[in-house]
Amino acid sequence: MCFKKLAFFCCFVSASLLLADSPNVILILTDDQGYGDLAAHGHPQLKTPHLDRLRAESVRFENFYVSPSCSPTRAALLTGMHEFRGGVTHTKLGREKLSLEAKILPQLLKKSGYRTGCIGKWHLGNDKPHAPSSRGFDWVSINVGGGKTHFDPVMNRNGKRTPRKGFREDLFFEEAMAFIEEGGDEPFFCYLATFSPHTPLAAPEEDIAPYREGLSEKHAAYLGMIANIDKNVGRLLAYLDEKKLAENTVVIFMNDNGVTEGLDLYNAGMRGSKCTIWEGGSRAMSFWRWPKKWIPHEVNNLTAHLDVVPTLCELAGVEVEPILQEKLEGFSLLPLLESPESLKWQPNRMLFHHVARWPTGLAASHKYAMAGVRQGDLLLLRSLPCEDPACMKESSQCQTLRRVRKGIKKATYTEENAQFHWGLSAPGRWSLYDVKKDPECLQDLASGKKKSVAALSKAYEGWWGEVYPEMIAAGGDQAGK
Repeated sequence: MCFKKLAFFCCFVSASLLLADSPNVILILTDDQGYGDLAAHGHPQLKTPHLDRLRAESVRFENFYVSPSCSPTRAALLTGMHEFRGGVTHTKLGREKLSLEAKILPQLLKKSGYRTGCIGKWHLGNDKPHAPSSRGFDWVSINVGGGKTHFDPVMNRNGKRTPRKGFREDLFFEEAMAFIEEGGDEPFFCYLATFSPHTPLAAPEEDIAPYREGLSEKHAAYLGMIANIDKNVGRLLAYLDEKKLAENTVVIFMNDNGVTEGLDLYNAGMRGSKCTIWEGGSRAMSFWRWPKKWIPHEVNNLTAHLDVVPTLCELAGVEVEPILQEKLEGFSLLPLLESPESLKWQPNRMLFHHVARWPTGLAASHKYAMAGVRQGDLLLLRSLPCEDPACMKESSQCQTLRRVRKGIKKATYTEENAQFHWGLSAPGRWSLYDVKKDPECLQDLASGKKKSVAALSKAYEGWWGEVYPEMIAAGGDQAGK
């Protein structure tokens, strides 16, 4: 065999071995489900046997955080960078569009031979250059009408529209199985993002009926939507077993922000909901299952959605170019996934949170409006409205906090607990909480831990100074079409 043929053969064998060792990946992301919306997390009404099973068979990240709302989480999850760097600061107004300069996870995985599929909710820009089919996904299936269409939708699979019968999420999971079924020998990455349990609330009657007794129709429908997700996760796990794919498939399950319509039912002892800076606004469930590879165990290190890209790239053998590697803000979770023993891992890590969603053009005056820094068990925050007169004329989260200041009890997601879940922190300064001991954030430690306040607030100032111009350049404060 000549040298050139031998070299080609060696490269072919090496690539084949890499693909053979690379696991399939299914990443399930639910929309507006809270950390507490799981029977295994203590929910008093919900029945989630399949998700409880997945949790029990997984590495469970108990201090895992996402962004306070939908599009920002998706941007950070798929880029490994804070959402502001990609210009994502809202869920609408054009500020949900992820910068075209950002390279995202499917584009990276394709470098290692992965076949990539996107099913369900995208919410990072629907025009062609921003759409998933233009951003590294080989196979895309969405429903026409998005979150407003629950039953008998028209499904758009790879540009072909087909009327379908049934409930939207049932069809999403069927589409995920179709994507897997159509694949060859190459490993696959399936990004399956549900609309449930986001409003408007609706689900099959068989899923809602068990929750009607003693609950409002709203709460019954919300729990029914989660029960439907649970049922479909069970279907997907059974499919992987039937096709003998389970042992070489990593299944990841997480939610995209804090609890919403179920806030008054149960919140796992936490304060805050989606679009708040309190603990309950960003803490998420995060289960990672790889049978016979990772021993199920609990991880208490501070982890985040930012870690998904570096973890899956390392797992897939993706060589991330140095210029991108320097921009990644997450860390590979593989040491934590592979060791059932407690590890000292990134002990000085800080996570920066900002609810954003300010009126377009007013970013500068919202620097301290609903912002926070997390390190270890400490959460430094300001749950305060801005004082910009221009903002007072607009509908925004600041307006909600202004009404809370006036004493309202009812606000978004809660009928009577606005003073608690949307409550204001101390005026004119940072507040500090130990969320491990005090998830309700009732005891402000700022006066007794001045060094921690100084260090974390200084870090926030540095972070804002660095990320603000990037956010502006990426369009995060501009109205879009």
